[in-house]
Amino acid sequence: MLIEYNIQGIVIKKDIMKKWIIILLAVIIGAIVAYNYIYQDHRNIETEKAEFVMSANEISNLFSENSSSSEQKFLNKTIEISGLISEINTNDITIDDKVFCQFTETTSRKLKENSKVTIKGRVIGYDDLLEHLKLDQCTIIN
Repeated sequence: MLIEYNIQGIVIKKDIMKKWIIILLAVIIGAIVAYNYIYQDHRNIETEKAEFVMSANEISNLFSENSSSSEQKFLNKTIEISGLISEINTNDITIDDKVFCQFTETTSRKLKENSKVTIKGRVIGYDDLLEHLKLDQCTIIN
């Protein structure tokens, strides 16, 4: 049985009103979920525990052998890499000519080429052309 309301000359059916309320609630809930998904809190890589610990040569060999399966395994993971510094710039260093490490701030420590270093960072990808593993949000462990 349909109940009709007459509000200022407009006839509204109860069933249609219920459908519009349900649709409106679904849109509001969807918008809240989407907003929370898009604007998640950023990870603090410095405080996270490394999921993998290895040398620059070891991880480079894994990516050289099979880059697609290695990317699936390591992508967006926190790892700890050790090796010799081969290049130093203001916001990044390269380890063993194989791992490119980007820092969020300028490196304040006195780093020297050919010195041993351990870095913790997040894997963001592998460059097949240059054969470099790329890390961001890096911090120097020692």
